[in-house]
Amino acid sequence: MSFRLAAEELCVTESAVSHQVRSLERQLGVSLFDRHGRRIALSAAGATYFPVVRDAFDRLDRGTELVRETGFTGELTLQIYVSVAVRWLLPRLYRFHEAHPDILIRLSTSYRGWEFEPEFADAGFVYRRPPLEREYHYVPLFRVPVFPVASPALVGQGLIEPADLANFHLIRIAPADEWGDWLRAAGVPELEGRPGPSFDTYLLGIEAAVAGRGVAMAMGFLVRDDLGAGRLVRPFQLEIPQPGSWYLVCRRERRNDPRIRRLCSWLRREIAADPLLAPHALPAGG
Repeated sequence: MSFRLAAEELCVTESAVSHQVRSLERQLGVSLFDRHGRRIALSAAGATYFPVVRDAFDRLDRGTELVRETGFTGELTLQIYVSVAVRWLLPRLYRFHEAHPDILIRLSTSYRGWEFEPEFADAGFVYRRPPLEREYHYVPLFRVPVFPVASPALVGQGLIEPADLANFHLIRIAPADEWGDWLRAAGVPELEGRPGPSFDTYLLGIEAAVAGRGVAMAMGFLVRDDLGAGRLVRPFQLEIPQPGSWYLVCRRERRNDPRIRRLCSWLRREIAADPLLAPHALPAGG
């Protein structure tokens, strides 16, 4: 609400700002400001126009920053769940750096929830159930089944049939708790309320299962080594598909960032080479 301050910000004279505003008002055929001496306030038309203009300038500002940042080189911050980073991505990430030495991937595992947080990362490797947010660009990566795992010692205590879970703690991973769906598929939905520890990462839930604290739901690509080494076993063969999918996500206006596209292509090649993952078909134009 000050032509003087606007002029200082734009490095022009106050009269130049006033002249441009008058010119705009003549073009629009309305007054954008109510003038009371040297004081001004937005008119009704100005109040209507302001959020539109502000949004346009915000978009220009984001676009300018994107152009400054975007290129075939530089850092790229990837938001990823710590479980997936430790158990799947980190053992492979050196191959990306060898293929793309001009791009430095920084992993961010600090986030408030399971959703993509674009204020902290350029892209996200996330699990999502529909519906998907329209303001983001999602590239589907894979879907996987989930199944119960437990320590061999626990199985030796009489964990033979799904009904035997009534005698054991159910380890839950919030908010992606798939126990209800699995128990219904196993024909024992009455066990859904069984008590047990709850964790906010698969990594902690898996470690609790290895320690014999209960039975956890897991994805094969996260417990591959534990099953191979005999630290965990699958007491039942029944598995169910996760209701959602895993995606690489970014802001829609950043979908053509060469760094993100190169990371996406590399991830899809790594996923296709992993027998425990079922890659999605890449959508047209993706």
